Amino acid sequence: MPGDDGSSSWKDGIFLKIINIVVYFLFLGSNIYTIAAPGNPYSSTKETYLTPAPWTFLIWTLIHLLLLGYLIYQFTDAGYTLIIEGVGWRFPIFAILIAIYVNLWANGHYIWAFVLSLFVNSAATHIYWILSRDHKAGSWADEIFVHLPFSLAHGWITVLVFVTAFEAFGVNAHTHAAGVWTKIFVFLSLLTLEATAGGYAFGTEEGDLAGAIAITWSLFGIYAHQSLPGSSGFVAITSLIFASLSALWILISIYKLYKAGGIRAVALDEERAPLINN
Repeated sequence: MPGDDGSSSWKDGIFLKIINIVVYFLFLGSNIYTIAAPGNPYSSTKETYLTPAPWTFLIWTLIHLLLLGYLIYQFTDAGYTLIIEGVGWRFPIFAILIAIYVNLWANGHYIWAFVLSLFVNSAATHIYWILSRDHKAGSWADEIFVHLPFSLAHGWITVLVFVTAFEAFGVNAHTHAAGVWTKIFVFLSLLTLEATAGGYAFGTEEGDLAGAIAITWSLFGIYAHQSLPGSSGFVAITSLIFASLSALWILISIYKLYKAGGIRAVALDEERAPLINN
């Protein structure tokens, strides 16, 4: 437990800290296995009309690196407050669910992978909501090592829900042409993702650029893959339009932040508001 002065020892919450480290390497190992295993699933997965380019999955690397900082940061006073008291046991649950999802997906169990993706998305949403509501970043370290990885993960997992749904229930793009219903569902999926990116960018005064960037990156990845020879022209054009719109929302949001003096200035204004009202 933290001392009377608010400081904490590295031993405080040590059991949860150890569990966080264990599940992190379980999560990391599941992704490494899918890349290192014969027949890399990132390049040999079922082809659908929402499959992104293999390089899109590199976002996992950034998330893993940031979460490595998360593990180190949990041993600091500020990290203890955000990670042990704030996120708590939600991270181990989140990491275990992702490890199960990745293994199901890598072995071609797409329906079960889709079911797990919904649970993963729910776990990510819960962490994202807790951090956004109760534990706003008080420093750049809070932002980089706690808020940023979960914002990226939340946006990326939202994309994976749609990608996995097409793998579970959609037609194989190698053997079936895109019919009317396929085009409708692709359009609605891309529209939803683009609108979600806009929601990240404009949902709050300071916005959540990381979540928006994760989705925009994925939309361009979908365009890159769907624009290859033999793919559907409708899907390629639609994904490019929505990716471009998503990028536009990010640029507008960045400009608004710049005019407001940056994220820290917006956060400071929010902290002053209750004092002014009082």
